Amino acid sequence: MPQAQLIAADAVAVIVLVFVLYFPRYRRRDMVVSILGVNIGVLAVATVLSSASVTAGLGLGLFGVLSIIRLRSAELDQAEIAYYFSALALGVLGGVSTTPDWVTLALMGAVLIALFVGDHPRLYPTARHLVITLDAAFTDEVALTARLESLLDGHVLRLRVKRVSLVNDTTVVDVRYRVNA
Repeated sequence: MPQAQLIAADAVAVIVLVFVLYFPRYRRRDMVVSILGVNIGVLAVATVLSSASVTAGLGLGLFGVLSIIRLRSAELDQAEIAYYFSALALGVLGGVSTTPDWVTLALMGAVLIALFVGDHPRLYPTARHLVITLDAAFTDEVALTARLESLLDGHVLRLRVKRVSLVNDTTVVDVRYRVNA
């Protein structure tokens, strides 16, 4: 597939990723800029690397290091990290030519479909996750579960006590639950 078509395919895919999938769900304007910037940067480097004598492994390694540094400096949840790395993948796919030609487009489509399905609001619509600080020190898991179910109006599926302070009379708990209908 000609390089211009790959770049056009990447542009369409990243526009769908950002403006159809990501932004309507998360409304984080700062991430729109980040995802677009990462995608265009990766696309540019992958395009140059595909025609240069430097291996793609070196370029991908550099982007991996840069991504880890960037992700450590901002608070992103797991879904946002998936969008971020999808932008990286789309950029690499758009910048490196493969044979047969349809493989690149199929892989771009697979990335977008995976995010569409995996992050769809209708997938597990009652599942929730919170890290909550309670104003009581709970050492009994049954009592803690009952208190959480009462507060959250749901059924606790899993909990993990992160901290109990008998001095401050607090409990910090990571809880996964299902809201009541």
